[in-house]
Amino acid sequence: MITLAVLGMLSLVACAKTADPIPPVQGVDLSRYMGRWYVIASIPTRFERGGHNPVETYSRNADGTICTWFRQRPDNFDAPVKLLHSTASVVKGSGNGEWRVRFFAFLSTQYLIGWLKPDYDQVLVVRDARDYLWYMARTPRVSDADYHAMLGRAKSMGYDIAKIRQAAQRWPEQTIENRVFAGTCP
Repeated sequence: MITLAVLGMLSLVACAKTADPIPPVQGVDLSRYMGRWYVIASIPTRFERGGHNPVETYSRNADGTICTWFRQRPDNFDAPVKLLHSTASVVKGSGNGEWRVRFFAFLSTQYLIGWLKPDYDQVLVVRDARDYLWYMARTPRVSDADYHAMLGRAKSMGYDIAKIRQAAQRWPEQTIENRVFAGTCP
């Protein structure tokens, strides 16, 4: 009897509807997309939690892959900068709106451009699993109206917006490293 109950539960789980795929933005101009993006809000990975001044930077490699650098200051604005490097490849047929990102040479994950402002000033990067999300902009701040519009977009894509956290951004950075680099003493 227990075996039948377990089999019944497994069949219900197998039949449960998974979330529909999120269609990526089509026709992304990668040359315009490259550069510095400030993380405004996210459903962060464990590597990003507590990050201050998070920034993602993209550049094209000679082989067509995309070099990505994620930088942040963990836990406070004065912490030393931590960097995470990855390499991305555009998924064929995606109109440059879907990438596969490889970390540590063995971990590969989905990167979907779910929404992109026509002037390439703001972007919403999502995943079909709806487990992570990144709202980024070319500036460290966006208007309240833009932020709330992003929440609406994320909700319409099936995200639980209660999980979205605003990133701590304060620029320019005022750290000892920057003062010394600028030629002044602390």
